Amino acid sequence: MESEVLLHICTAAEWRAARAAGAVAPPSLAEVGFVHLSTPEQVALPANRLFRGRSDLLLLVLDPARIGVEVRWEPGVPGDPESMRFPHAYGPVPTTAVTATLPYLPGSDGSFTPPDLAG
Repeated sequence: MESEVLLHICTAAEWRAARAAGAVAPPSLAEVGFVHLSTPEQVALPANRLFRGRSDLLLLVLDPARIGVEVRWEPGVPGDPESMRFPHAYGPVPTTAVTATLPYLPGSDGSFTPPDLAG
């Protein structure tokens, strides 16, 4: 599987910490061994499961060629579509892989939709 860009959801504070450290290394890296990523088409699924209604989120837009660690496409959690595979980065993701940061706001009902990255 391939995608032109990959996305990582975080807060502004987490992004500031990543910039200071030079790498995106959220708690999931220590807990499960990888950084959770998504394609633009997938990102609303984990956003709604984990962050429904939150208005303090950013999407880090990543260039896959700059990630610099192994990315494996693996199943999500029970309840995700069986055929869907999510990208997981098996190591800290250098901040140089981030090409943009975008606010990721839910709709009026608190749910997220796939982002429009064209604009």
